[in-house]
Amino acid sequence: MSRLGLYAALLGIALVANDPVAAAPDTAPVEAAPATEAALGERMNANTVTVVTGTPGGTYFRVGAELAFVLDDGDKLRILPMLGKGAGENAYDIRFLKGVDLGFVRTDTLDQLRQDKRLSNIERQIQYIAKLFDDELHIIAPNSIRTVSDLAGKRVSFDVKGSGTDYSGRAMFRELGVTVEGINVDQPTALEMLRNGEIQAVVSVAAKPVAFIAGFDPGERFHFVTAPYPDTMNEAYVPATLTRTDYPKFVGEQAVETVAVGTVLGVYNSPKGSARYEKLVRFVDAFFGQFDKFLAPQRHPKWREVNFAASVKGWRRFRPAQEWLDRHKEQEAAAQPDLDRFFQSQPERPAGKEEIYQAYLKWRQAR
Repeated sequence: MSRLGLYAALLGIALVANDPVAAAPDTAPVEAAPATEAALGERMNANTVTVVTGTPGGTYFRVGAELAFVLDDGDKLRILPMLGKGAGENAYDIRFLKGVDLGFVRTDTLDQLRQDKRLSNIERQIQYIAKLFDDELHIIAPNSIRTVSDLAGKRVSFDVKGSGTDYSGRAMFRELGVTVEGINVDQPTALEMLRNGEIQAVVSVAAKPVAFIAGFDPGERFHFVTAPYPDTMNEAYVPATLTRTDYPKFVGEQAVETVAVGTVLGVYNSPKGSARYEKLVRFVDAFFGQFDKFLAPQRHPKWREVNFAASVKGWRRFRPAQEWLDRHKEQEAAAQPDLDRFFQSQPERPAGKEEIYQAYLKWRQAR
């Protein structure tokens, strides 16, 4: 690891070490157990945050489960993941379902909602906590289909109606200038139709590696279709690649060019002071403050793409999230002189994050 890499890794740890709330042991008095059934129900509702995810086997479903595993804090905070259709329908769930607090949506979701003339002031209703990771366009087709333009006029599946693939996938094809005969069926059914020659391609817009794709054996018949990024494409989309590391059954030495769309953690903009707002404040504190836990080897690799400082054009950040980031910018500035002095005192040697952290704590204690 380079010295710059060590500095960047330690800076994130130092923010927690310098945060008196995060660094101090939990000395808050233990709350008494609810005395009545009504009180028990009130506490459970006050401390449970729901997040609508995606379909089983998808990346949203897995990362939603990891939110629940990592951030569970007994009676203080519980994350309850819910199955969803994907980003497209999740936005409506966040906006209208009283039992949904958070959901995985995409950078192009507001454009989708603006097309619905029944909705107004959507930017005020749905906001974001953080930009998470990118969802890549996957196109599985027979080997005779070499590029996305070869699919013009052919029958292509875009997952179920209302899914993220249904909206983002179709939008990407429009941006790529390819008109197809789109249908909507669930992904296992679509793969079977592809095998039987009933459709010419299966599309999935999801964060790699996608479980149902990784588990599909293309044999000698199928492959990933390239979809090179054009300069004229909407700025909501970015260039991406699918590699052998992601999909050893599909990709050889040469990566497959494709495009991607960003995923954001969307939130309903509850009024400040409401019970819902207050529990979302606790969620933000836990999610941002404990984010290092999502980088553990057993967690989904897409967590490593998250950059809390990244803004999303056309979106408003949820006020508690912005306030958390503003507070920690000040801590970062305060921590920097200490980090400079620490690195000046250290010999040049490779080290892991845990070793750096322990050395930094010892150095602070010795001063």
